[in-house]
Amino acid sequence: MNDHYLKKLDRVTAILTQLQSRPLVRAQDLAEKFEVSIRTIYRDIKTLENAGIPIVGEAGSGYFLMDGYKLPPVMFTKEEVLSFITSEKLMQKFSHQSMGTHYQTAMGKVRSVLRYSDKDMIENVENQIDVFSYHSPPTEAEVIKNVLPTILESIAEKYQLIIEYRSVNAEVSKRTIEAVGVFFEFNYWYIMAFCTLRKDFRQFRVDRILKISKTSQSFSQEYGQINDYRKKCNENPTLVKLLVEKKVMGYLSNSKKYYGLIEEEETEEGVLLTFKTEWINDGFPRWLITFADYATVLEPEILKVKLKEIITNISAKHIIHN
Repeated sequence: MNDHYLKKLDRVTAILTQLQSRPLVRAQDLAEKFEVSIRTIYRDIKTLENAGIPIVGEAGSGYFLMDGYKLPPVMFTKEEVLSFITSEKLMQKFSHQSMGTHYQTAMGKVRSVLRYSDKDMIENVENQIDVFSYHSPPTEAEVIKNVLPTILESIAEKYQLIIEYRSVNAEVSKRTIEAVGVFFEFNYWYIMAFCTLRKDFRQFRVDRILKISKTSQSFSQEYGQINDYRKKCNENPTLVKLLVEKKVMGYLSNSKKYYGLIEEEETEEGVLLTFKTEWINDGFPRWLITFADYATVLEPEILKVKLKEIITNISAKHIIHN
């Protein structure tokens, strides 16, 4: 077989996988994904049709498999099988507990269609992969059953949710929300949603939800992508400038982006970091304390005040008595 034929075989197989996994596939999207012309995609679709695959094409829309058609099990490559095992380890540590059982049953189905040689490979390597997490997950009694599946179903079906939510100061409130999406950040799962009480978008930490229920009230608003609304929640940030000694920059590589880093510049005096943060009153100054002896606050003055207040309180609580 020449390289051209092998590339076509791989591409046609991948197109078939796309048709199996999605309700509608556009030729334009396939052409961009595989970096070929639309005419090439048309020929690939024809190849599948000639092989007996019942593909339905809708003008101006795309392609889909005829309803009820069953394909034989997909054969996975060795690299794909190894990626499953690695992702399974990640899911065990970072997926929400309410998704755990569903993921385990899904992986059981994947394992059931693997070849015996691949199953042997899994036996040999799965105990050689681990993920260490320093975040203690909530106990089983604290986890609401099916909380993430309930949220995702409400997004797909466009139904409002009612939640009882415990804020950071332990106040409990009842909210009606329209969920936009969910995201995982710094060891916690969050919902991004439109809150009908506040008439604005809010983030809710999933582990602080005490109760959740899906209502019969639908919503028609098209909210778009979740990242668009994360930006809207942070649309009035404070500009912060820090001068940080170079020797500690390696310890800030991950956290500085989380706290809103927008620019980094090396100077003779140190590294000039510029942030835009909405946590100027609490989160940002508390993070800054962890390396404050190696940093100088250039602006704003309010950050210097907040930093001094926290340090004064710490000093008052830790007086050494002779």
